[in-house]
Amino acid sequence: MTELPRYEYVKLADAIAGEIASGKLPQGAALPGERAMTELYGVSIGTVRRAIVELRKRGLVATLPAKGTYVIAAPEPTTD
Repeated sequence: MTELPRYEYVKLADAIAGEIASGKLPQGAALPGERAMTELYGVSIGTVRRAIVELRKRGLVATLPAKGTYVIAAPEPTTD
């Protein structure tokens, strides 16, 4: 069975979720700013913004206006 291609923002959200799960971004840590993330990950600012929305939907980060985006939880381990 062929795997469907994933959107870039989902790939980025998965990469950041992996950093959270590994402890590289612990609870309470601030994510880099949007512009810094575009350079760090080599994606557009729209992709970064959509990835942050995805991480918020997953309950992993919270965004505080004019303060930044912070890790609030680690992802649940998957049992694939």
